[in-house]
Amino acid sequence: MIVYWIFATIALIALIIWKGYIKPYSHWKNMGVPQAHPWFIVGDSWPTIFRIKGVKEWIDWMYNMHPGSKYVGMYHFYLPTLVLKDPEIIKQLTIKDFDYFTDHGNFAVSEEVDPLWSKNLFALKGQRWRDMRSVLSGSFTSNKMRLMYELIREEAEKFAIFFKSKNEDLLELNMKDSFCRYTTDVIASTSFGIKVNSLETPNNEFYIMGKEVSDFTKITILLKFLAVIVCPWFLKMFNIGFLSKKVRVFFTNIIEETIKLREEKGVVRPDMINLLLEVKRGSAKKKEEDIPDDGFAVIREEADASATPHKRKVNITNQDIASQAMVFFLAGFDSVSSAMSYIAYELALNPEIQAKLRKEINEVWAKCNGKPSYEDILGMKYMDMVVSESLRKWPVAPAADRICVKPYTLEPTSPGEPTITFKVNDTLWIPIISIHHDEKYYPDPEKFIPERFSEANKGNILPYTYLPFGVGPRACIGSRFALLEIKAIMFYLLKNFEVVLTKNTRIPLKFVRKSIALTPEGGIPLGLKSL
Repeated sequence: MIVYWIFATIALIALIIWKGYIKPYSHWKNMGVPQAHPWFIVGDSWPTIFRIKGVKEWIDWMYNMHPGSKYVGMYHFYLPTLVLKDPEIIKQLTIKDFDYFTDHGNFAVSEEVDPLWSKNLFALKGQRWRDMRSVLSGSFTSNKMRLMYELIREEAEKFAIFFKSKNEDLLELNMKDSFCRYTTDVIASTSFGIKVNSLETPNNEFYIMGKEVSDFTKITILLKFLAVIVCPWFLKMFNIGFLSKKVRVFFTNIIEETIKLREEKGVVRPDMINLLLEVKRGSAKKKEEDIPDDGFAVIREEADASATPHKRKVNITNQDIASQAMVFFLAGFDSVSSAMSYIAYELALNPEIQAKLRKEINEVWAKCNGKPSYEDILGMKYMDMVVSESLRKWPVAPAADRICVKPYTLEPTSPGEPTITFKVNDTLWIPIISIHHDEKYYPDPEKFIPERFSEANKGNILPYTYLPFGVGPRACIGSRFALLEIKAIMFYLLKNFEVVLTKNTRIPLKFVRKSIALTPEGGIPLGLKSL
Protein backbone atom coordinates (compact mmCIF):
# COMPACT_ATOMS: atom_id res chain seq x y z
CA MET A 1 0.00 0.00 0.00
CA ILE A 2 2.82 2.40 0.90
CA VAL A 3 4.54 1.68 -2.41
CA TYR A 4 1.27 2.38 -4.21
CA TRP A 5 0.90 5.79 -2.54
CA ILE A 6 4.51 6.65 -3.29
CA PHE A 7 4.05 5.87 -6.98
CA ALA A 8 0.73 7.71 -7.04
CA THR A 9 2.33 10.78 -5.46
CA ILE A 10 5.23 10.72 -7.88
CA ALA A 11 2.83 10.37 -10.81
CA LEU A 12 0.73 13.28 -9.57
CA ILE A 13 3.79 15.50 -9.16
CA ALA A 14 5.04 14.50 -12.62
CA LEU A 15 1.60 15.31 -14.12
CA ILE A 16 1.55 18.73 -12.45
CA ILE A 17 5.08 19.51 -13.67
CA TRP A 18 4.32 18.33 -17.20
CA LYS A 19 1.02 20.17 -17.47
CA GLY A 20 2.07 23.35 -15.70
CA TYR A 21 5.72 23.74 -16.62
CA ILE A 22 6.64 21.54 -19.61
CA LYS A 23 3.56 21.39 -21.85
CA PRO A 24 3.32 25.22 -22.05
CA TYR A 25 6.70 25.22 -23.82
CA SER A 26 5.06 23.58 -26.84
CA HIS A 27 2.52 26.39 -27.17
CA TRP A 28 4.09 28.08 -30.21
CA LYS A 29 5.47 24.92 -31.81
CA ASN A 30 1.99 23.37 -31.81
CA MET A 31 0.75 26.34 -33.85
CA GLY A 32 3.60 26.11 -36.34
CA VAL A 33 5.37 29.21 -35.03
CA PRO A 34 9.19 29.05 -34.95
CA GLN A 35 10.24 29.24 -31.34
CA ALA A 36 13.31 29.53 -29.13
CA HIS A 37 14.78 26.87 -26.84
CA PRO A 38 13.24 27.32 -23.39
CA TRP A 39 14.75 25.94 -20.22
CA PHE A 40 12.69 24.35 -17.48
CA ILE A 41 10.86 26.97 -15.34
CA VAL A 42 12.90 29.98 -16.58
CA GLY A 43 11.87 29.57 -20.24
CA ASP A 44 13.89 31.75 -22.63
CA SER A 45 14.90 34.18 -19.88
CA TRP A 46 17.81 31.94 -18.91
CA PRO A 47 20.54 33.98 -20.71
CA THR A 48 19.75 37.06 -18.61
CA ILE A 49 18.94 35.25 -15.36
CA PHE A 50 22.27 33.42 -15.45
CA ARG A 51 24.04 36.53 -16.83
CA ILE A 52 25.22 34.80 -19.96
CA LYS A 53 23.93 37.68 -22.09
CA GLY A 54 23.22 41.33 -21.40
CA VAL A 55 19.85 42.84 -22.27
CA LYS A 56 20.82 44.00 -25.77
CA GLU A 57 22.61 40.72 -26.56
CA TRP A 58 19.56 38.78 -25.41
CA ILE A 59 17.12 40.84 -27.49
CA ASP A 60 19.35 40.52 -30.58
CA TRP A 61 19.66 36.77 -29.96
CA MET A 62 15.88 36.38 -30.00
CA TYR A 63 15.46 38.67 -33.02
CA ASN A 64 18.06 36.87 -35.15
CA MET A 65 17.18 33.32 -34.10
CA HIS A 66 15.00 32.58 -37.14
CA PRO A 67 16.12 34.83 -40.03
CA GLY A 68 13.40 35.69 -42.49
CA SER A 69 10.53 34.96 -40.10
CA LYS A 70 7.98 37.63 -39.27
CA TYR A 71 7.86 36.54 -35.65
CA VAL A 72 9.34 34.05 -33.23
CA GLY A 73 7.80 32.41 -30.17
CA MET A 74 9.50 32.62 -26.79
CA TYR A 75 8.64 32.13 -23.13
CA HIS A 76 9.13 34.50 -20.22
CA PHE A 77 9.39 31.73 -17.66
CA TYR A 78 6.26 29.82 -18.70
CA LEU A 79 4.35 32.75 -20.25
CA PRO A 80 3.99 32.48 -24.08
CA THR A 81 5.37 35.58 -25.80
CA LEU A 82 5.36 36.35 -29.53
CA VAL A 83 8.33 38.44 -30.66
CA LEU A 84 7.17 40.67 -33.54
CA LYS A 85 9.71 41.35 -36.28
CA ASP A 86 7.55 42.50 -39.18
CA PRO A 87 6.54 46.20 -39.26
CA GLU A 88 3.13 45.49 -40.79
CA ILE A 89 2.27 43.01 -38.04
CA ILE A 90 3.51 45.49 -35.43
CA LYS A 91 1.15 48.07 -36.92
CA GLN A 92 -1.76 45.63 -37.02
CA LEU A 93 -1.48 44.41 -33.43
CA THR A 94 -0.48 47.63 -31.68
CA ILE A 95 -2.64 50.11 -33.59
CA LYS A 96 -5.32 48.63 -35.87
CA ASP A 97 -6.30 45.91 -33.39
CA PHE A 98 -5.12 47.74 -30.30
CA ASP A 99 -8.31 46.91 -28.38
CA TYR A 100 -7.11 43.30 -28.14
CA PHE A 101 -3.68 44.27 -26.79
CA THR A 102 -4.26 47.29 -24.59
CA ASP A 103 -2.13 46.54 -21.54
CA HIS A 104 1.47 46.23 -20.51
CA GLY A 105 2.64 43.10 -18.74
CA ASN A 106 1.87 42.47 -15.13
CA PHE A 107 4.06 45.20 -13.63
CA ALA A 108 1.46 46.20 -11.05
CA VAL A 109 1.27 45.12 -7.44
CA SER A 110 -1.70 45.30 -5.11
CA GLU A 111 -3.07 48.80 -4.55
CA GLU A 112 -3.38 48.02 -0.85
CA VAL A 113 0.35 47.25 -0.68
CA ASP A 114 1.78 49.89 -3.04
CA PRO A 115 -0.78 52.44 -4.28
CA LEU A 116 1.93 54.83 -5.50
CA TRP A 117 3.23 52.32 -8.06
CA SER A 118 -0.01 50.53 -8.94
CA LYS A 119 -1.80 53.75 -9.96
CA ASN A 120 0.83 55.11 -12.33
CA LEU A 121 0.06 55.32 -16.03
CA PHE A 122 2.51 52.56 -16.99
CA ALA A 123 1.03 50.03 -14.54
CA LEU A 124 -2.67 50.84 -15.00
CA LYS A 125 -4.80 48.56 -17.16
CA GLY A 126 -8.08 48.57 -19.08
CA GLN A 127 -10.54 51.41 -18.63
CA ARG A 128 -8.60 52.92 -15.74
CA TRP A 129 -5.60 53.32 -18.03
CA ARG A 130 -7.75 54.81 -20.80
CA ASP A 131 -9.22 57.37 -18.41
CA MET A 132 -5.86 58.40 -16.99
CA ARG A 133 -4.18 58.50 -20.39
CA SER A 134 -6.96 60.70 -21.73
CA VAL A 135 -6.53 63.07 -18.78
CA LEU A 136 -2.75 63.19 -18.96
CA SER A 137 -2.54 63.63 -22.73
CA GLY A 138 -3.49 67.25 -22.14
CA SER A 139 -0.26 67.75 -20.18
CA PHE A 140 1.98 66.94 -23.11
CA THR A 141 0.65 68.86 -26.11
CA SER A 142 3.01 71.25 -27.88
CA ASN A 143 1.15 74.17 -26.37
CA LYS A 144 1.66 72.80 -22.85
CA MET A 145 5.32 72.21 -23.66
CA ARG A 146 5.63 75.84 -24.68
CA LEU A 147 4.29 76.88 -21.27
CA MET A 148 6.74 74.58 -19.45
CA TYR A 149 9.64 75.39 -21.73
CA GLU A 150 11.07 78.31 -19.73
CA LEU A 151 11.33 76.11 -16.64
CA ILE A 152 13.32 73.56 -18.68
CA ARG A 153 15.51 76.19 -20.35
CA GLU A 154 16.45 77.70 -16.98
CA GLU A 155 17.67 74.32 -15.72
CA ALA A 156 19.69 73.69 -18.90
CA GLU A 157 21.35 77.09 -18.65
CA LYS A 158 22.08 76.51 -14.94
CA PHE A 159 23.74 73.20 -15.80
CA ALA A 160 26.17 74.81 -18.27
CA ILE A 161 26.91 77.76 -15.95
CA PHE A 162 27.80 75.41 -13.08
CA PHE A 163 30.52 73.62 -15.03
CA LYS A 164 31.69 76.77 -16.83
CA SER A 165 32.23 78.49 -13.48
CA LYS A 166 34.86 75.89 -12.54
CA ASN A 167 37.23 77.61 -14.99
CA GLU A 168 38.94 74.37 -15.99
CA ASP A 169 40.10 73.66 -19.51
CA LEU A 170 38.98 70.04 -19.32
CA LEU A 171 36.48 68.41 -16.98
CA GLU A 172 35.98 64.65 -16.92
CA LEU A 173 32.45 63.65 -15.95
CA ASN A 174 30.37 60.53 -15.67
CA MET A 175 27.78 61.84 -18.12
CA LYS A 176 24.94 59.64 -16.87
CA ASP A 177 25.37 60.92 -13.32
CA SER A 178 25.65 64.54 -14.45
CA PHE A 179 22.60 64.32 -16.71
CA CYS A 180 20.65 62.56 -13.93
CA ARG A 181 21.19 65.67 -11.83
CA TYR A 182 19.88 67.87 -14.64
CA THR A 183 16.80 65.69 -15.19
CA THR A 184 16.20 65.58 -11.43
CA ASP A 185 16.04 69.37 -11.34
CA VAL A 186 13.83 69.56 -14.45
CA ILE A 187 11.28 67.03 -13.19
CA ALA A 188 11.29 68.48 -9.67
CA SER A 189 10.42 71.84 -11.19
CA THR A 190 7.95 70.80 -13.90
CA SER A 191 6.22 67.88 -12.14
CA PHE A 192 6.48 68.73 -8.45
CA GLY A 193 6.77 72.51 -8.56
CA ILE A 194 9.91 72.46 -6.42
CA LYS A 195 13.30 74.04 -7.15
CA VAL A 196 16.23 71.67 -6.58
CA ASN A 197 19.89 72.22 -7.41
CA SER A 198 21.39 68.75 -7.67
CA LEU A 199 24.80 70.02 -8.75
CA GLU A 200 25.21 72.41 -5.83
CA THR A 201 23.57 70.00 -3.36
CA PRO A 202 24.56 66.56 -4.70
CA ASN A 203 22.94 64.56 -1.90
CA ASN A 204 19.50 66.14 -2.02
CA GLU A 205 16.56 63.83 -1.37
CA PHE A 206 15.18 63.96 -4.92
CA TYR A 207 18.45 62.73 -6.37
CA ILE A 208 18.90 60.05 -3.68
CA MET A 209 15.37 58.74 -4.28
CA GLY A 210 15.97 58.68 -8.02
CA LYS A 211 19.11 56.61 -7.56
CA GLU A 212 17.24 54.16 -5.36
CA VAL A 213 14.29 53.53 -7.66
CA SER A 214 16.41 53.34 -10.84
CA ASP A 215 19.16 50.98 -9.68
CA PHE A 216 18.25 47.99 -11.85
CA THR A 217 21.36 46.06 -10.80
CA LYS A 218 20.07 45.50 -7.26
CA ILE A 219 19.11 41.91 -6.55
CA THR A 220 15.99 43.07 -4.70
CA ILE A 221 14.71 44.86 -7.83
CA LEU A 222 15.38 41.77 -9.95
CA LEU A 223 13.58 39.51 -7.48
CA LYS A 224 10.57 41.84 -7.39
CA PHE A 225 10.39 41.87 -11.20
CA LEU A 226 10.49 38.08 -11.22
CA ALA A 227 7.83 37.82 -8.50
CA VAL A 228 5.52 40.25 -10.35
CA ILE A 229 5.76 38.08 -13.48
CA VAL A 230 5.68 34.61 -11.92
CA CYS A 231 3.86 34.87 -8.59
CA PRO A 232 2.30 38.31 -7.93
CA TRP A 233 0.24 36.74 -5.13
CA PHE A 234 3.47 36.31 -3.16
CA LEU A 235 4.04 40.08 -2.97
CA LYS A 236 0.49 40.67 -1.78
CA MET A 237 0.63 37.85 0.77
CA PHE A 238 3.77 39.26 2.39
CA ASN A 239 2.82 42.93 1.92
CA ILE A 240 5.79 43.68 -0.37
CA GLY A 241 5.54 46.77 -2.54
CA PHE A 242 7.42 47.38 -5.77
CA LEU A 243 8.74 50.62 -4.31
CA SER A 244 10.31 50.81 -0.88
CA LYS A 245 8.31 52.38 1.94
CA LYS A 246 10.83 55.24 2.11
CA VAL A 247 10.25 56.10 -1.56
CA ARG A 248 6.46 55.85 -1.24
CA VAL A 249 6.37 58.13 1.79
CA PHE A 250 8.73 60.67 0.19
CA PHE A 251 6.78 61.18 -3.04
CA THR A 252 3.34 60.99 -1.43
CA ASN A 253 4.22 63.55 1.24
CA ILE A 254 5.73 65.98 -1.26
CA ILE A 255 2.61 65.92 -3.42
CA GLU A 256 0.30 66.30 -0.43
CA GLU A 257 2.29 69.29 0.85
CA THR A 258 2.54 70.89 -2.61
CA ILE A 259 -1.19 70.56 -3.29
CA LYS A 260 -2.04 71.93 0.15
CA LEU A 261 0.23 74.95 -0.38
CA ARG A 262 -1.19 75.67 -3.83
CA GLU A 263 -4.79 75.42 -2.69
CA GLU A 264 -4.19 77.60 0.39
CA LYS A 265 -2.05 80.25 -1.36
CA GLY A 266 -3.63 80.11 -4.81
CA VAL A 267 -0.27 79.27 -6.41
CA VAL A 268 -0.38 78.52 -10.15
CA ARG A 269 2.60 77.21 -12.13
CA PRO A 270 2.75 75.93 -15.73
CA ASP A 271 3.40 72.35 -14.69
CA MET A 272 1.81 68.90 -14.59
CA ILE A 273 0.49 69.21 -11.04
CA ASN A 274 -1.47 72.29 -12.03
CA LEU A 275 -3.12 70.49 -14.95
CA LEU A 276 -4.09 67.53 -12.77
CA LEU A 277 -5.46 69.85 -10.11
CA GLU A 278 -7.60 71.50 -12.80
CA VAL A 279 -8.97 68.06 -13.72
CA LYS A 280 -9.57 67.29 -10.06
CA ARG A 281 -11.51 70.54 -9.66
CA GLY A 282 -13.33 70.04 -12.96
CA SER A 283 -11.87 73.22 -14.46
CA ALA A 284 -9.57 71.71 -17.08
CA LYS A 285 -9.63 73.48 -20.43
CA LYS A 286 -10.35 71.83 -23.74
CA LYS A 287 -7.32 70.11 -25.22
CA GLU A 288 -5.42 72.35 -27.62
CA GLU A 289 -4.22 71.48 -31.09
CA ASP A 290 -0.59 70.43 -31.41
CA ILE A 291 2.06 72.31 -33.33
CA PRO A 292 2.85 69.88 -36.16
CA ASP A 293 6.64 70.24 -36.58
CA ASP A 294 8.08 69.29 -33.19
CA GLY A 295 10.54 66.51 -34.03
CA PHE A 296 10.72 63.28 -36.02
CA ALA A 297 10.71 61.04 -32.93
CA VAL A 298 7.57 62.54 -31.34
CA ILE A 299 4.63 60.20 -30.81
CA ARG A 300 1.84 61.66 -32.93
CA GLU A 301 -1.66 62.17 -31.60
CA GLU A 302 -3.23 60.32 -34.48
CA ALA A 303 -1.72 57.12 -33.04
CA ASP A 304 -3.43 57.75 -29.73
CA ALA A 305 -6.71 55.90 -29.41
CA SER A 306 -6.73 56.14 -25.64
CA ALA A 307 -9.71 58.42 -25.36
CA THR A 308 -12.93 56.71 -24.44
CA PRO A 309 -15.74 56.69 -27.04
CA HIS A 310 -18.04 58.53 -24.69
CA LYS A 311 -17.52 61.26 -22.11
CA ARG A 312 -16.62 59.92 -18.70
CA LYS A 313 -16.10 61.83 -15.52
CA VAL A 314 -12.65 60.95 -14.21
CA ASN A 315 -12.10 61.40 -10.49
CA ILE A 316 -8.51 62.37 -9.73
CA THR A 317 -7.19 61.96 -6.19
CA ASN A 318 -4.00 63.28 -4.63
CA GLN A 319 -2.69 59.72 -4.75
CA ASP A 320 -3.27 59.61 -8.52
CA ILE A 321 -1.34 62.85 -8.90
CA ALA A 322 1.52 61.51 -6.77
CA SER A 323 1.66 58.28 -8.82
CA GLN A 324 1.93 60.08 -12.16
CA ALA A 325 4.51 62.56 -10.85
CA MET A 326 6.59 59.69 -9.48
CA VAL A 327 6.62 57.66 -12.71
CA PHE A 328 7.50 60.73 -14.80
CA PHE A 329 10.32 61.43 -12.37
CA LEU A 330 11.59 57.86 -12.73
CA ALA A 331 11.38 58.00 -16.54
CA GLY A 332 13.20 61.32 -16.66
CA PHE A 333 15.79 60.35 -14.10
CA ASP A 334 16.87 57.13 -15.79
CA SER A 335 15.63 56.81 -19.39
CA VAL A 336 15.99 60.41 -20.55
CA SER A 337 19.34 60.94 -18.83
CA SER A 338 20.56 57.76 -20.55
CA ALA A 339 19.43 59.16 -23.92
CA MET A 340 21.41 62.35 -23.24
CA SER A 341 24.50 60.31 -22.31
CA TYR A 342 24.37 58.35 -25.56
CA ILE A 343 24.04 61.56 -27.61
CA ALA A 344 27.08 63.02 -25.85
CA TYR A 345 28.99 59.77 -26.45
CA GLU A 346 28.18 59.72 -30.17
CA LEU A 347 29.15 63.39 -30.54
CA ALA A 348 32.49 62.73 -28.83
CA LEU A 349 33.09 59.80 -31.20
CA ASN A 350 32.12 61.93 -34.22
CA PRO A 351 33.68 65.40 -33.78
CA GLU A 352 32.76 66.46 -37.31
CA ILE A 353 29.08 65.92 -36.52
CA GLN A 354 29.50 67.77 -33.23
CA ALA A 355 31.11 70.73 -35.07
CA LYS A 356 28.22 70.85 -37.55
CA LEU A 357 25.67 70.86 -34.73
CA ARG A 358 27.61 73.56 -32.86
CA LYS A 359 27.53 75.72 -36.00
CA GLU A 360 23.72 75.52 -35.98
CA ILE A 361 23.67 76.30 -32.24
CA ASN A 362 25.90 79.35 -32.72
CA GLU A 363 23.63 80.65 -35.46
CA VAL A 364 20.57 80.36 -33.20
CA TRP A 365 22.53 81.81 -30.24
CA ALA A 366 23.42 84.93 -32.25
CA LYS A 367 19.80 85.38 -33.27
CA CYS A 368 18.32 84.96 -29.76
CA ASN A 369 21.11 86.43 -27.58
CA GLY A 370 21.62 83.20 -25.66
CA LYS A 371 17.99 82.63 -24.71
CA PRO A 372 16.40 80.43 -27.36
CA SER A 373 12.65 80.38 -27.51
CA TYR A 374 10.56 77.24 -27.75
CA GLU A 375 10.23 77.87 -31.49
CA ASP A 376 14.01 78.34 -31.82
CA ILE A 377 14.65 74.91 -30.32
CA LEU A 378 11.98 73.23 -32.48
CA GLY A 379 13.36 74.94 -35.57
CA MET A 380 16.85 73.41 -35.27
CA LYS A 381 16.83 70.86 -38.08
CA TYR A 382 20.28 69.39 -37.56
CA MET A 383 19.71 69.12 -33.81
CA ASP A 384 16.61 67.04 -34.53
CA MET A 385 18.57 64.84 -36.95
CA VAL A 386 21.29 64.19 -34.36
CA VAL A 387 18.78 63.41 -31.59
CA SER A 388 16.69 61.20 -33.89
CA GLU A 389 19.72 59.16 -34.98
CA SER A 390 20.94 58.71 -31.42
CA LEU A 391 17.48 57.47 -30.41
CA ARG A 392 17.68 55.01 -33.28
CA LYS A 393 20.94 53.55 -32.03
CA TRP A 394 19.99 53.88 -28.37
CA PRO A 395 16.19 53.91 -27.98
CA VAL A 396 14.67 55.00 -24.67
CA ALA A 397 13.37 51.45 -24.11
CA PRO A 398 15.13 48.55 -25.90
CA ALA A 399 11.86 46.57 -26.10
CA ALA A 400 8.13 46.99 -25.49
CA ASP A 401 5.39 44.57 -24.54
CA ARG A 402 1.62 44.23 -24.86
CA ILE A 403 -0.76 41.75 -23.20
CA CYS A 404 -3.71 40.10 -24.92
CA VAL A 405 -6.88 41.12 -23.06
CA LYS A 406 -9.42 39.17 -25.13
CA PRO A 407 -9.09 36.21 -27.53
CA TYR A 408 -7.63 37.17 -30.89
CA THR A 409 -6.71 35.40 -34.14
CA LEU A 410 -3.88 36.54 -36.38
CA GLU A 411 -4.61 35.30 -39.86
CA PRO A 412 -1.74 34.36 -42.21
CA THR A 413 -0.72 36.94 -44.82
CA SER A 414 1.65 34.75 -46.84
CA PRO A 415 1.58 31.11 -48.02
CA GLY A 416 2.85 28.66 -45.44
CA GLU A 417 2.21 30.91 -42.44
CA PRO A 418 0.15 29.51 -39.57
CA THR A 419 -3.02 30.90 -38.05
CA ILE A 420 -2.03 32.17 -34.61
CA THR A 421 -4.57 32.23 -31.80
CA PHE A 422 -3.97 34.35 -28.72
CA LYS A 423 -5.49 33.62 -25.34
CA VAL A 424 -5.96 36.20 -22.60
CA ASN A 425 -2.57 37.01 -21.00
CA ASP A 426 -0.53 35.86 -24.00
CA THR A 427 2.15 38.47 -24.62
CA LEU A 428 3.47 40.45 -27.58
CA TRP A 429 7.05 41.63 -27.47
CA ILE A 430 8.54 44.29 -29.77
CA PRO A 431 12.37 44.15 -29.95
CA ILE A 432 12.84 47.86 -30.67
CA ILE A 433 16.63 48.04 -30.44
CA SER A 434 17.06 45.06 -32.78
CA ILE A 435 14.68 46.53 -35.36
CA HIS A 436 16.63 49.80 -35.20
CA HIS A 437 19.85 47.88 -35.89
CA ASP A 438 18.47 45.75 -38.72
CA GLU A 439 20.42 46.54 -41.88
CA LYS A 440 17.28 45.88 -43.98
CA TYR A 441 15.93 49.12 -42.59
CA TYR A 442 19.11 51.04 -41.72
CA PRO A 443 22.22 50.36 -43.85
CA ASP A 444 25.41 50.43 -41.75
CA PRO A 445 23.28 50.33 -38.60
CA GLU A 446 26.24 50.67 -36.21
CA LYS A 447 27.35 53.94 -37.84
CA PHE A 448 26.06 57.23 -36.47
CA ILE A 449 24.54 59.00 -39.49
CA PRO A 450 22.20 61.93 -38.64
CA GLU A 451 21.55 62.43 -42.36
CA ARG A 452 19.23 59.41 -42.24
CA PHE A 453 16.73 61.88 -40.80
CA SER A 454 17.29 64.79 -43.17
CA GLU A 455 14.33 66.27 -45.03
CA ALA A 456 15.46 64.41 -48.15
CA ASN A 457 15.87 61.01 -46.45
CA LYS A 458 13.45 60.68 -43.58
CA GLY A 459 10.55 59.94 -45.92
CA ASN A 460 12.37 56.75 -46.93
CA ILE A 461 12.25 55.30 -43.41
CA LEU A 462 9.80 52.42 -43.42
CA PRO A 463 6.88 53.07 -41.03
CA TYR A 464 7.00 51.09 -37.78
CA THR A 465 10.74 50.47 -38.00
CA TYR A 466 11.53 53.60 -35.93
CA LEU A 467 10.08 53.22 -32.46
CA PRO A 468 12.30 55.10 -29.94
CA PHE A 469 9.36 55.88 -27.64
CA GLY A 470 7.31 52.77 -28.39
CA VAL A 471 4.31 52.48 -30.69
CA GLY A 472 0.56 53.03 -30.66
CA PRO A 473 -1.70 54.33 -27.90
CA ARG A 474 0.54 52.89 -25.16
CA ALA A 475 3.67 54.57 -26.47
CA CYS A 476 5.47 56.99 -24.17
CA ILE A 477 3.17 59.92 -23.46
CA GLY A 478 6.10 62.18 -22.59
CA SER A 479 8.02 62.05 -25.89
CA ARG A 480 7.63 65.79 -26.53
CA PHE A 481 8.77 66.60 -23.02
CA ALA A 482 11.78 64.27 -23.27
CA LEU A 483 12.88 65.69 -26.63
CA LEU A 484 12.56 69.26 -25.39
CA GLU A 485 14.59 68.43 -22.29
CA ILE A 486 17.28 66.75 -24.42
CA LYS A 487 17.53 69.53 -27.01
CA ALA A 488 17.69 72.28 -24.38
CA ILE A 489 20.62 70.70 -22.53
CA MET A 490 22.49 69.94 -25.77
CA PHE A 491 22.04 73.55 -26.86
CA TYR A 492 23.70 75.00 -23.75
CA LEU A 493 26.26 72.22 -23.35
CA LEU A 494 27.64 72.44 -26.88
CA LYS A 495 27.62 76.23 -26.89
CA ASN A 496 29.99 76.22 -23.92
CA PHE A 497 31.96 72.99 -24.31
CA GLU A 498 33.37 70.52 -26.76
CA VAL A 499 32.49 66.97 -25.68
CA VAL A 500 35.61 64.81 -26.01
CA LEU A 501 36.72 61.26 -25.36
CA THR A 502 38.97 60.54 -22.38
CA LYS A 503 41.29 57.68 -21.46
CA ASN A 504 38.41 56.21 -19.43
CA THR A 505 35.88 56.21 -22.26
CA ARG A 506 35.10 52.65 -23.32
CA ILE A 507 34.93 52.07 -27.09
CA PRO A 508 32.72 50.27 -27.86
CA LEU A 509 30.43 50.41 -24.87
CA LYS A 510 30.08 47.27 -22.79
CA PHE A 511 26.92 46.62 -20.79
CA VAL A 512 26.33 45.29 -17.30
CA ARG A 513 24.92 41.77 -17.57
CA LYS A 514 23.38 41.74 -14.11
CA SER A 515 21.15 44.71 -14.92
CA ILE A 516 17.63 44.31 -16.29
CA ALA A 517 18.14 47.63 -18.10
CA LEU A 518 20.69 48.74 -20.70
CA THR A 519 23.40 49.90 -18.28
CA PRO A 520 26.94 50.67 -19.57
CA GLU A 521 29.76 49.28 -17.44
CA GLY A 522 31.43 52.15 -15.60
CA GLY A 523 28.90 54.63 -16.95
CA ILE A 524 29.88 56.90 -19.86
CA PRO A 525 32.89 58.99 -18.82
CA LEU A 526 33.56 61.90 -21.19
CA GLY A 527 35.42 65.19 -21.10
CA LEU A 528 34.05 68.72 -21.37
CA LYS A 529 36.61 70.97 -23.03
CA SER A 530 35.84 74.61 -22.38
CA LEU A 531 35.35 76.80 -25.47
